[in-house]
Amino acid sequence: MNTPVSHSPHRPLSQAQVLLLAAATGLIVAGNYYAQPLLQILAEAFRIGADAAGWVVTVAQLAYAAGLLLIVPLGDRLERRRLIVALFVLAAVGLAISATATHFVQLLAGTALSGLSAVAAQVIVAHAAGLAEPEHRGRVVGTIMAGLLLGILLARTASGVLAGLGSWHTIYWVACVALLVLAVVLARLLPAHQPSASLSYPRLIGSVLALLRDEPLLRQRSVLGGLLFAGFSVFWTPLAFLLSGPAYGYSIATIGLFGLIGAAGALAASSAGKLSDRGHGRAVAVGGLLMMLLSWLLLAFAPVSLAALIVGVLLLDIAVQAVHINNQSVIYQLDESARSRITSAYMTCYFIGGASGSVLSTMAWTRYGWNGVCALGGVFAVIGLLVYFMPVRKQATKNVGAA
Repeated sequence: MNTPVSHSPHRPLSQAQVLLLAAATGLIVAGNYYAQPLLQILAEAFRIGADAAGWVVTVAQLAYAAGLLLIVPLGDRLERRRLIVALFVLAAVGLAISATATHFVQLLAGTALSGLSAVAAQVIVAHAAGLAEPEHRGRVVGTIMAGLLLGILLARTASGVLAGLGSWHTIYWVACVALLVLAVVLARLLPAHQPSASLSYPRLIGSVLALLRDEPLLRQRSVLGGLLFAGFSVFWTPLAFLLSGPAYGYSIATIGLFGLIGAAGALAASSAGKLSDRGHGRAVAVGGLLMMLLSWLLLAFAPVSLAALIVGVLLLDIAVQAVHINNQSVIYQLDESARSRITSAYMTCYFIGGASGSVLSTMAWTRYGWNGVCALGGVFAVIGLLVYFMPVRKQATKNVGAA
């Protein structure tokens, strides 16, 4: 694989543009998580069981994974600004379908469309990485990924609060309007991008799989990313059942506020990126994985200790975000002409892991309760450590800085 080292021909992003992209990334990806604190309400509204209600989260993540494989690579072939704006509009349509759902299948259909279109977030990340100066790339990616994580976590807060003020439909309508407004803003303010690849669509998609085949480092970090997000989903998917159950008996609005606690983890994103830029990526990755394992030890006491739950949430979110940012800082140095496809390969694995974590966590909750959930999360953390320390061929990392 060729590894160009030239600087971007575009003017570097201003701080205001970086913050705008961070906000846009967070808002569009939030659509995949509005349902999480609403699972109990959705189960009652559509007269389905907890296992079935959990499929709203799983479908969102599977649709996102499909978009990562099938849509994100187009960022190397099409003008990215137009692609991003079009995806924002489609995501808004999906949210409108969910907002008007009278049958569970319709809710799943709307969720699938908004989840598929939410991959605009990853097109934005690749676009920003291409515009950033190499020495600041980790910081820029870290800031935007902080926005993404804030979107994921604050989605639960907004969803819970608005459901308490109105109904479960409310958050979908509000988010739909917000995405349409943001689409107009991005169309006016987002820098344009000339495509760097002229491959046909089938060859473009095939090249994503070829990247995973030919780049051992990308393959390792993609598996690690999948394990990270699996652990993340293992916690957040069944949390509403724990908090609304006998242990706490919280209202839907209160459950949504737990997203504010987890949002503190997003503050680690920029710091993790800066440390990776300075050659401390290994410390970030190992420290994050050990922190993830520690978080599950604390979360095991969540049914009897609110303090253990709060500290465990903070540690889990900081750990996942820190290692995720380190992964991206590393893989974006492999080939600057294929950043959208590198993003596609990595994030497809990432969200397949998240979907798997959601499915397995609802099964663990149903069969073994919270202890089963924590055991599952701990297993993912241990496997993540093993994957990180697996040897990677030197030739795959020769053009990559400190990993």
